[in-house]
Amino acid sequence: MKYRIEGMDCASCIGKIETALKRMPGVSDVKLNFATETLELSLAPDAPTQASDIEKTIKSLGFGISANTGQQTVSAIDIDSDNQMAPQDKRWWQTQKGKQVVGLGILMGSAYALSLLFPAYGIWVFAIAVIVGVFPFARKALALAKTGSLFSIETLMSVAVLGALIIGEAEEAAAVVFLFSIGELFESIAADRARAGIRALASLVPKTAILLDTQGGQRDVPAASLQVNDLVLVRPGDRVSADGSIVQGASSLDDSPVTGESVPVAKTMGDNVFAGSINIDGVLQVRVEKTAADNTIAKIIELVEQAQASKAPTARFIEKFSRYYTPAVMAIAALIIIVPPLAMGGDWGTWLYRGLALLLIACPCALVLSTPAAIASGLAVGARRGLLIKGGSALETIGKVKTVAFDKTGTLTEGKPRVTDIVAFTQEYLSSQDQGLQSQDSQDQGSQGQDEVLALFASVETGSSHPLAEAIVSHAEAAKIVIPVASKASATAGKAVHATIAGRALAIGSPVYAADEASISAEQQAQIEALQNEGKTVSVLFDEQSREVLGLVALRDELRDDAHEGVAQLKAMGVRSVMLTGDNRLTAQALASNLDVEWEAELLPEDKLRLLNEMKNNSKIAMVGDGINDAPALATADVGIAMGGGTDVAIETADIALLKSRVTDMAHLIALSRATMTNIHQNVIFALGLKGVFLITTVFGITGLWIAVLADAGATVLVTLNALRLLRFKGAPPLVTAPKVVK
Repeated sequence: MKYRIEGMDCASCIGKIETALKRMPGVSDVKLNFATETLELSLAPDAPTQASDIEKTIKSLGFGISANTGQQTVSAIDIDSDNQMAPQDKRWWQTQKGKQVVGLGILMGSAYALSLLFPAYGIWVFAIAVIVGVFPFARKALALAKTGSLFSIETLMSVAVLGALIIGEAEEAAAVVFLFSIGELFESIAADRARAGIRALASLVPKTAILLDTQGGQRDVPAASLQVNDLVLVRPGDRVSADGSIVQGASSLDDSPVTGESVPVAKTMGDNVFAGSINIDGVLQVRVEKTAADNTIAKIIELVEQAQASKAPTARFIEKFSRYYTPAVMAIAALIIIVPPLAMGGDWGTWLYRGLALLLIACPCALVLSTPAAIASGLAVGARRGLLIKGGSALETIGKVKTVAFDKTGTLTEGKPRVTDIVAFTQEYLSSQDQGLQSQDSQDQGSQGQDEVLALFASVETGSSHPLAEAIVSHAEAAKIVIPVASKASATAGKAVHATIAGRALAIGSPVYAADEASISAEQQAQIEALQNEGKTVSVLFDEQSREVLGLVALRDELRDDAHEGVAQLKAMGVRSVMLTGDNRLTAQALASNLDVEWEAELLPEDKLRLLNEMKNNSKIAMVGDGINDAPALATADVGIAMGGGTDVAIETADIALLKSRVTDMAHLIALSRATMTNIHQNVIFALGLKGVFLITTVFGITGLWIAVLADAGATVLVTLNALRLLRFKGAPPLVTAPKVVK
């Protein structure tokens, strides 16, 4: 069963609802998300508890509840839903708490005016105002006590206000009720600000789309109604209405709402587009590949919601601490009321007043809110920068890592091998072949030989799906090389590919395979080794009949453009980088030397796990991979991070996904975590420090009840505003380069 809950202003509200629901027979798997105001639970079919009982209980605690049916929210409260304004669209004075503050303000103002006109009855006028004002809080406190939350803030406030009324402090009691209501309103406004991030994400997808029918007609339809294989028109300036692929047209698209990438990306037929991206200059026809519920924005929203629902270790500790903190404070307040009059002959009225003020100061709202408010802001700003973090625990842990282990392929490198060198060994053989092998653009004998070798390589590799083969064929096509037709193509698994060209049987294999099947001279071997020492993968082309080596092609998966900067930023932050790869040692050494990082090569998956476990013994460690073949390593590390465009597998495998696939985002991620933890520590200091100061001043009679409430409300607002500062996070500090010395 799914519900939407209204009126949750701080994380302690979750505890109140959970405690009440868990006491109801047949209710289990209660999951409350403060950020999205959603409730999920399971209700046993034969349970005595009915859905109406759940709604009644939650409403008795002072919260609104409506049944969540997915696309629409059906009100469970007996009002006309057509006339119901969405909570986020209401002004503060239109909300329930806003109306309560306005009403209390009028009531207290009237009481004050009447007390001036009729001084003898002033205390009674204020007493009536206090009783009317405190009644909703006292009723809620009673409902909470019945459902298991005995030591709630409403209980503390109600006891303090009624106690003040009993000892004749009616005016102060009235001020307490009014200030407490204002504090609750501030919390509500701040909570709505914190939730604005998810609403902003949802607003990225347009509400309507232009659907094209089979006859070429156009009509506007709701974007949520689009189905897979529908054809939609995207005009310049429009937002893309669904995830899909371009079937006609070309344009530049601003993907920053989805990936955070600020530079528009040129896309044409066959390229994928994201819902929410902005079409800049061309007219596109896009075939829908994902429905509204499954598109990229929807998955990002779901991920952020799940992340905000999970609790960081610090948040769990503070919530556990607050369970013991509140009853302990009530016990201390009782001792302050009783001990001085009995042991030191103090005045009962004075110490009762101070004990009641202590109850108000000790309200744990600000303390309980200190962590989830900062975590929610951190997760929201991370999502905005393309850093999808699965929960508060991952956000908290990543800032503590001292070592980042990088997979090589697709992480530090582009994951796409490119041809770097072509070597032709024999001109006689090539010249005897069909003239169709000649490149039209050849200008000298050396380049002619290279073009002919490349043509033969591409011919033999045509049809192979191996990444190296595809890179060779693509390179030949880009160079406008005429590729001859091959026949009798075959492959020796893991060793070589074979084909017949112009009646000659040719093969392409690794240097190790070629050494067994062909005659490699010392000079040729020296060239192979020189290329391998540069971190390149070498393929050898040879004639299987004559055993003659015809040429070499060297390929290398090049480093990402930002790899150097990303590793340097981590080093500047005191984080060690290690490259773990299954590639050969020569390739790994060449790339690692270029980046100035530690490395381990020729690793099997179990070797990576062993090394990660060894490193985990000394410090927190993060593993960065592509989220597919590195799944075991990602799961083993303290934090698993996926590089790779937000693919389904990457998001599901890792704790964090870097949508922009940039190495520099690792530094931003760690900086965000550290900023979030600093914010949490500041919040805890604010919450406890402010209460500590006023606790002392209250015990010594310097401050009274209304200051106590102001301190509690002030601490809550201060903590929330401080957490919202994280939304201005600018990323890791840029590297400071040393000035060049001019001689």
